[in-house]
Amino acid sequence: MENPFLFDSVTRLLDVVVSAAIVYVAVVGFVRLSGKRSTAQMNNFDWVVTVAMGSLMASGILSDSVSIADSVAAIGTLLVLQWLLTRAMIRWPVVSRTVRAAPSLLYHHDAFQSEEMNRERISRYEVLAAVRENGFADMENVQTVILEADGSISVLPRTDADPENPALQDIHGLKSGALR
Repeated sequence: MENPFLFDSVTRLLDVVVSAAIVYVAVVGFVRLSGKRSTAQMNNFDWVVTVAMGSLMASGILSDSVSIADSVAAIGTLLVLQWLLTRAMIRWPVVSRTVRAAPSLLYHHDAFQSEEMNRERISRYEVLAAVRENGFADMENVQTVILEADGSISVLPRTDADPENPALQDIHGLKSGALR
């Protein structure tokens, strides 16, 4: 059969519309059941699941060789696996350390952390852009810049923060006592 460029038939168009509606409702239901995490700021494995879900949705909607049931089952399986992995990360810290990227120190106390920046492939210009985005016009007012596990960049103002503060304990490259 010839593959039409713009239009195949009304029947094919109706199949796509119905498939899209069914897959959409299924994904909305799955995401609702799996919780807020599946739509929150993403870490690496959340991103992989999201990209895979998009591909599976497209396959189930547009491909004649993939049934809607196949697509919905695959999407449901990915979300169940994501849920199981996040539960395992909460229960077993070794799983969390294996799967989750640790935050990295990019700038601290008047010094760019070149080794960390190279390891994370972050340029000085990206750090400076994040500083400006956070409302700082002068690096003298910035104490610490952190690349978070989700890829966002946090900028902390110069303070007398305690390095034993739990919010700062998991940052790669920050040594105890370094904030003083």
